[in-house]
Amino acid sequence: MKRRKFIERSTLTGIGIVFSSTVINASPLPNYNQIQMNKFPITIATWNFPNASKRAGELLSQGANALDAVEQGVMVEEADIRNTTVGKGGAPDRDGNVTLDACIMSPSGNAGAVVYLKHTSKAASVARKVMEETPHVMLAGEGADLFAIQQGFEKEELFTEGSKADYQEWLKKKEYKPIINIENHDTIGMLCIDKNGDLAGACTSSGLSYKINGRVGDSPIIGSGLFLDNEIGGAVATGMGEAIMKSVGSFLIVELMRQGKSPQEACEEAINRIIKANPNTYKEFQAAFIAINKKGEIGSHCIQKGFSYVKYQADKNENILSSYNF
Repeated sequence: MKRRKFIERSTLTGIGIVFSSTVINASPLPNYNQIQMNKFPITIATWNFPNASKRAGELLSQGANALDAVEQGVMVEEADIRNTTVGKGGAPDRDGNVTLDACIMSPSGNAGAVVYLKHTSKAASVARKVMEETPHVMLAGEGADLFAIQQGFEKEELFTEGSKADYQEWLKKKEYKPIINIENHDTIGMLCIDKNGDLAGACTSSGLSYKINGRVGDSPIIGSGLFLDNEIGGAVATGMGEAIMKSVGSFLIVELMRQGKSPQEACEEAINRIIKANPNTYKEFQAAFIAINKKGEIGSHCIQKGFSYVKYQADKNENILSSYNF
């Protein structure tokens, strides 16, 4: 997959219920909480990763909790060697190292993360082990790899033949210029709400293609690549990690929703702040957010045209083009 293929924007029809201030011979008013719960379970994820959203969505439909579903969902892309931005087969750094970053959050607000993971493709699962089996939030480099092996993860070679061939081609010119909406931006970030209304999220990536050795982006950073509050909602990011980290964008979106903004309004505000902070360069990169609140309302916004997200709900997978500034 060298370039994203987008389908046309899906037309979504909402259902509005209006009540008069004076009700004559009316049936009992429907229970709002029941209407809300009928929306669940639901899965959303950055970019058009239908196999990942389907996996998570089907697990939720079978009664899985949000944390298990989101972990299993992103694992689909971590194992797909055709995806050069996540997991095994990811593009290397400039020195030929394939390194993975990931984080995960549970409905309780607990979190785990790994950075510069080199020997297992299951980065989000290792992050979950950090969350559940250690007193820490993040492990890095050799320590993260050693921990993964101690936890029973198989040692893998992440540098595939396809990625090696692309790397050898890159070495001929050694040009580094991230291209808007091309594979080197395609982190998968996923949010799931289960049948009980509980929210969990995960974010996993191999980072920018041909990055400087040691570079870490927003994907494993709680509050940047991912943030959630089970009383409010959650958000995940994709795009130029440096810009997203400096804005603490996912945390910002959840806080804006806490203040009463819709997920859509919150995503738009987060992108506008990135644009304002980068007045001379924002047209040279992509940044995008998706968000969901506890009502099941969804929002998405990005800088440049071309970003999409996938939603799985009621046994239906939809790829939805995001709103954008330019």
